[in-house]
Amino acid sequence: MALHNVVTSRGFRAGALGLAVALSLGLAGCNSGESPGQGGTTTPASTSLATTSVSPTPTPSPTAAYKPADASGPAQNVPVPVMPGVAKTETKEGLEAFTKYWFSVLSYSYETGDTTLFDGLAPNPCEACQQARKVISDWHSEGRWLVGGKLSTPVTSTTFNKDENETYQVAVQVHQEPLSYMRADGTLARTDPQAPDQGNLLIAVFGDGAWSVVEVGSIVG
Repeated sequence: MALHNVVTSRGFRAGALGLAVALSLGLAGCNSGESPGQGGTTTPASTSLATTSVSPTPTPSPTAAYKPADASGPAQNVPVPVMPGVAKTETKEGLEAFTKYWFSVLSYSYETGDTTLFDGLAPNPCEACQQARKVISDWHSEGRWLVGGKLSTPVTSTTFNKDENETYQVAVQVHQEPLSYMRADGTLARTDPQAPDQGNLLIAVFGDGAWSVVEVGSIVG
């Protein structure tokens, strides 16, 4: 993951991260009708057969297909990341799950330009987070969009020890696809080349029953 590095006091470099459809199943009820026979002295009773009418089951509505961004336009129907339950707990497993979720939210923001989820997980004063938000907002305005840049986190690891600031540190291996910047007229402004996977350090704090990111950057030294 490319970082425009700024040296911080935490011993790592922080900077701009270059980085449901409802199923309609209708079942009609069964309607039956029966005509009673008419009695008589010379003709036997006649009985009509009961009839049953069942409406056909509608075909479920199709789910809108995900379409990644390309040179013809921005991404469509991008799946919204869902936070796993364990990521809401102040545990080692919870912190690692939250870290993976955080990067998936950042990836979602790059694809869609929607930073609502991201803002809730990385409030001020996270410098790198705010710089990443600016890149996202700038390139998803005035008809512009981003192509690529999807993030994945093959490895996350933490000792789960609080420091003097009551924060936790998580080492993260981050993979990011090449990121292209598209102008409103469909021309390419530039493409960031494929960067090798990098080690990153995410600083997080747990409070009011939830995790939030304090800072994130590349590990140095």
